[in-house]
Amino acid sequence: MKPKSWVDYFVAALAMVLARRAATTSPPQAARSEPAKAQITILYDAFGKSSSMQKDWGYAALIEYGGKRILFDTGNNGDILAQNAKAKGIDLSKLDFVVMSHRHGDHMGGLAYLLSVNPKVKIYAPKEGFGVYGADLPSTFYRKDASLPPEQRYYDGAPPEMMRFGAAWPGANFQLIDKNTEIALGIHLIALVSDKPGTLELRELSLAINTPEGLVIVVGCSHPGIDKIVEAAAKINPRIHFVAGGFHLVVSKDEEIEKIVTALRDTFNVAYVAPGHCTGEPTFTALKKAFGDHYLYAGLGTSFAHDAH
Repeated sequence: MKPKSWVDYFVAALAMVLARRAATTSPPQAARSEPAKAQITILYDAFGKSSSMQKDWGYAALIEYGGKRILFDTGNNGDILAQNAKAKGIDLSKLDFVVMSHRHGDHMGGLAYLLSVNPKVKIYAPKEGFGVYGADLPSTFYRKDASLPPEQRYYDGAPPEMMRFGAAWPGANFQLIDKNTEIALGIHLIALVSDKPGTLELRELSLAINTPEGLVIVVGCSHPGIDKIVEAAAKINPRIHFVAGGFHLVVSKDEEIEKIVTALRDTFNVAYVAPGHCTGEPTFTALKKAFGDHYLYAGLGTSFAHDAH
């Protein structure tokens, strides 16, 4: 038998080391298959247990999912948002992006403060014709009269193809959304328009996260109707794990509340609800009765995960 050279011994030793490493190291795909957890922390609301945070009418929540940190709305007052974020140890200068659900002051009042600490963060907001978040329209939107002299015509009769309008926060990094959009892997924005009296034509964005256990939906005020939001989100995934945020039933009559609660439970088979803000005290009661231990308390300062069962 031919004696082994040093090369033979080196190759054998290397093979042994690699075999041991393969036996003790988890495959990368196993690590990636771990289900991501969506955690929600309520930073702004008018009810809650925490005395270190200030209650006020409005809504803001931090959502953490898949390595992303998302601020959903900014509450009614920047000073209160700052105080509440500090109380929870949350650094608003470190966000992946922000979602502004709609243009009402109790949801966007803290935006100036947010921009003071995080001026370049990407902000998703509903696209409206002449909205506070900025807008653009093709110049074909207005009728023209070529018989007028140039000085009586807009832009001397030669308008730009696209007319861009300013935002209430110049320089902010707004991305305007007017249709359902996947903004990151498994993270969707649902864009709907209210047809309700008082908020007719109000555009609103809701957040839908497609987790291994089903959709996690976060809503601001549900002006288009919480049932319509859930119905639209169910087209992404019909399995609705839970819904959090304002359901906008704060002034609704018992009949309307019962109709919506029944639809969430029986029509859309929502597994858990975590209502807050403009849901309304009678609706809290109705939801607790209907969902039992699948009703998650979501007062100011509360943090909960999508697998909270």
